[in-house]
Amino acid sequence: MTVQVFMPALSPTMTEGNLVKWVKKEGDRINAGDVMCEIETDKATMEVEAVDEGVLGKIFIPEGSEGVKVNSLIAVLLEDGEDASALNDVMISDETEIKVVAAQKYEEKMVHINVPQTAKADDRIFATPLAKRIAQNKNMSLNSITGSGPHGRIVKSDIENMQTTSQQQVEIQGLVYEDKKVSLMRKTVAKRLTESKNTVPHFYLIADCELDALLALRAQINAESSHKISVNDMVIKACSKVLQDVPEINVTWHDTYIRQYRNIDISVAVAIDGGLVTPVLCNTENMKLSEISTSVKALAEKARAGKLQPHEYEGGSFTVSNLGMYGVKEFSAIVNPPQGCILAVGAGEKRVIVKNDKPAVATIMTVTLSVDHRSVDGALGAQFLKSFKKYIEHPVLTLV
Repeated sequence: MTVQVFMPALSPTMTEGNLVKWVKKEGDRINAGDVMCEIETDKATMEVEAVDEGVLGKIFIPEGSEGVKVNSLIAVLLEDGEDASALNDVMISDETEIKVVAAQKYEEKMVHINVPQTAKADDRIFATPLAKRIAQNKNMSLNSITGSGPHGRIVKSDIENMQTTSQQQVEIQGLVYEDKKVSLMRKTVAKRLTESKNTVPHFYLIADCELDALLALRAQINAESSHKISVNDMVIKACSKVLQDVPEINVTWHDTYIRQYRNIDISVAVAIDGGLVTPVLCNTENMKLSEISTSVKALAEKARAGKLQPHEYEGGSFTVSNLGMYGVKEFSAIVNPPQGCILAVGAGEKRVIVKNDKPAVATIMTVTLSVDHRSVDGALGAQFLKSFKKYIEHPVLTLV
């Protein structure tokens, strides 16, 4: 009896994916555990392993297909003793269920459009009435179109040929642009963040933290240890301590209830080509600084390589987003539902402050806490920042 292979759900939120590549081809012997294909989800490109054995009899969804729905039939395995005739029943019985969405082939070419000088007032433009009407509806100037009709008359096809395709580079009087296909990850980011801004009642709290003591401790640790600690590692450690002090922040919103977590799983925003992912550091309350540092580096590398597994980016009850390494002074991040808060971390910079009623120079880092007002109130957010400031300015407390 044939074994049907369906599009897997590689994360709880996945409804469709792109079938990037078939590692096996029709006729290949398949053993359990063999990598059959690569599938792009909204988070990463993942290898899909076979759970059954047999011969790959038929591929229904070719590589390069986009928008393949979860549980769609993508292939069929033939068991020992079966031949290709066994596929006939599968093809007939599942004919209406199979929908191949072939990836659109985009041409990468430069299109040069010759733009003649604008016609003078006394120049007459020859065009058919239909061409004139289409140009008017599309807000197009006939001055820039060369006619292909009799005696240079502009006809309907000339107007249509001026319309650009979805993927090409166009050069018009020095203007160059390129329309790029939106990836599945980019679509998901756009959808989730738009929903967040439209449905989550955000408010923002800002605090300045002195970094000099933290930088001194970091320098001492890095001088004595083989584990090189970053400022971001220490920020994550401080957040973990704060969430123990203010556990009401360590929550997610679920419409009819608020879920408060005992363990502290912190999502860390990582920029990658074409999007943003937030791998999760689990149980940070039990992690040393060196363990946080090692885990962040490993997860970031996997994220940039597109090799994150679902358990490495699912969950999390609080997010840290740091743009300080890019020189950004401060910014406001968008809450990642169902989480209640996200901390936006800016760059540390020398500023003149007042200390003991005298001007002094200190390294200051500005942080902004974006809060979902449905699950966290302003007073709780203020408590979070007060506690966070304490751990940043007295970093030895994070080691206790």
